[in-house]
Amino acid sequence: MNLLNTKLPIMNLRGRRFMYQFSVGLALLLALVGHVGGLYRLGGLDRLEAVIYDYKLQADMPRTVDERVVIVDIDDRSLREIGRWPWPRETMAKLTANLFQQYGVAAVGYDITFSEPDQSSGLPVLERLAVGDLKGEGDFAAILARLRPRLDYDARLAEALATGPAILGYYFSLTGPGDSAGQLPPASIDCAEVHRYGISPLTATGFNANLPILQDKAADAAFFNMQADFDGVARRMPMLIEYQGRCYGSLALIATRHAMASGALKIRPSHGYTPAALALDDLIVPLDRQAMALVPYRPPGAFRYISAADVFKGTAPAADLEGRAVLIGSTAPGIMDLRVTPTSKQFPGVEIHANLISGILDGAIRWEPVGARMIELIAVLALGLTLAALLPFVAPLRATLIMVAALALLAATDLYAWSHWHMNLPIATSLATVLGLFVLNMSYGFFVEVRSKAQITRLFGQYVPPELVDEMAKDPARYSLRGESRVMTVLFSDIVGFTTISEGLEASQLAEMLNLFLSHMTRLIQHNRGTIDKYIGDAIMAFWGAPMSDDRHARDAVLTGLAMQVALTELNTELAARGWPAVRIGVGVNTGRMSVGNMGSQFRMAYTVMADAVNLASRLEALTRQYGVGVLVGEATRESCPDIAFMQVDKVRVKGKAQPVTIYTPLGVTAEVAPARLETARQFEAALEDYNAQRWVEAEAKLQALNQATPGKLYDVYLERIAQFRNTPPPADWDGVFTYVTK
Repeated sequence: MNLLNTKLPIMNLRGRRFMYQFSVGLALLLALVGHVGGLYRLGGLDRLEAVIYDYKLQADMPRTVDERVVIVDIDDRSLREIGRWPWPRETMAKLTANLFQQYGVAAVGYDITFSEPDQSSGLPVLERLAVGDLKGEGDFAAILARLRPRLDYDARLAEALATGPAILGYYFSLTGPGDSAGQLPPASIDCAEVHRYGISPLTATGFNANLPILQDKAADAAFFNMQADFDGVARRMPMLIEYQGRCYGSLALIATRHAMASGALKIRPSHGYTPAALALDDLIVPLDRQAMALVPYRPPGAFRYISAADVFKGTAPAADLEGRAVLIGSTAPGIMDLRVTPTSKQFPGVEIHANLISGILDGAIRWEPVGARMIELIAVLALGLTLAALLPFVAPLRATLIMVAALALLAATDLYAWSHWHMNLPIATSLATVLGLFVLNMSYGFFVEVRSKAQITRLFGQYVPPELVDEMAKDPARYSLRGESRVMTVLFSDIVGFTTISEGLEASQLAEMLNLFLSHMTRLIQHNRGTIDKYIGDAIMAFWGAPMSDDRHARDAVLTGLAMQVALTELNTELAARGWPAVRIGVGVNTGRMSVGNMGSQFRMAYTVMADAVNLASRLEALTRQYGVGVLVGEATRESCPDIAFMQVDKVRVKGKAQPVTIYTPLGVTAEVAPARLETARQFEAALEDYNAQRWVEAEAKLQALNQATPGKLYDVYLERIAQFRNTPPPADWDGVFTYVTK
């Protein structure tokens, strides 16, 4: 069989019956894809997603009482003992002053707005009389002047607010004409910074905020808007809302910030699948694209409620309040704010803020990965296409096992992401895909064994690691032995002085040592998803980027080269125990466009790569001996690894190439490299800059200092060149390139 002309069969449909099964499966899959892609919404799937989320939340939520957050409750008893709502600001002033001065709370957040002046003291009436009917009457004006501070309840509340970190509450109008009242606090964060990371908070049309006299004295203010999902359940809350180009923070967010005495709010950019987040020093609040956060609910009763009457009278236990974050809200009928949540159909709104504060402090805010819908779409397509192509060909029992395994895998992946990473994955459509295709295909029956996995294993098993063969078999249509052009990375390694080593060992010992060495190195390469191309005596050739695509092929290859150097320590210990000499290796890595595929003759084929970039990697491996470094890489490889630190070694013309190339040695992942190592690299590159500029004295001094601190062949190479150039200066058009005339 000529493998170059082999085509992998995706399906061997037997007649119209199997074609119909496949077509119906595709029709179902397309309907589900339209839902995931947002072309339309299938209400049943949205409800299933919500039910799954609620179940996960209820199953995993903490069952303990969080003592860090306390709710001062304007309850029925408070209304009976203090008076009907709204209370005079004098009452709120005493309540606030007691919390800060008597109980020493960390911060107070108000689930209340003070947007209108308090006239309960009668002061406005007295002031009108002073300039009206009683003007000039005896000492009335003087008496009123003495009484005014006591009767100005708004001023008294303002004074109380100034005694501690008080966060007033207000709300935004998100629809409607946009009327506004009161004074907003300063913006919490720069909206331009938020937008830069793809976040578009809800936009307000107006607001109802607090009186300026109160806002000026309070430490801050925050909105307490809540947002329900399509089914009326409050699962996520806005953390930021935008108004006239400014972004303002929620009550839970701002209260946490002041309770923890954190610095200014900052935005942390997304990384990989991790979404952008708000940062309160070390506390992180992951956001969705509308600047909302999922509420990490605890069950009802998870927070201590203290009657406002007890705080007002000073009889509340001090130990229950000291150092706590306090929220003032109400559970009294008629004034309480009830919400439907995943844990209760009647949930006090103030307790939602408490749950958010608790979740922020615990770092337990759930988050959805960046591109969650794209992940779901890929999962649905991968599952759907695989099952639609697979299920018509398997027996019912096997189909059942596949269905159960797929559901178990989805559930396990989802629960693992939920419990270990706090990640909420959309899974309802994937479950519907598996169950729907199973039901459709079971109605027709399964009679034909699937063949694609066996064939792809037969074709690729001799070229790539078994782990990759298994992964490729999940989607065999993507892979072929036909030649193609790809940007890939190739690695060459070779034992330094292998001829000398081989002369000192018997043939059997040499074979055993070589097998041990190649096994260690191959294990590393395959662990990092590399493909072994061939063994050339003691040399290894491997590549990344085929047959499976690898967006990080350059990084994987470089880290493999460094890992091979590290692995020599363990290997040499094992060799020494057997009385064999230690080994050193040189590694060359290069990235570029290559031809990859099944190549050879009609007598023998090999899945390999060919290109000028491959030849350069081989030359780089040989040059490691010239400079005394373990790994050398080309320019394209360095540019493809932004998170890896490199040190420039030289600019050379290798044999067979007229174009000079800059070569580098990798130091490791930048965040993990010791600062001293980075500093040494910087000093060497400074010396190299002097060398290229023909500043021989400066270059020599820097190289000698480096060589004295940590002797190395690399420094000797340049010191010898400098000595030679002093006697025989380079030509005027010298570009600093060193030309090698041998491989």
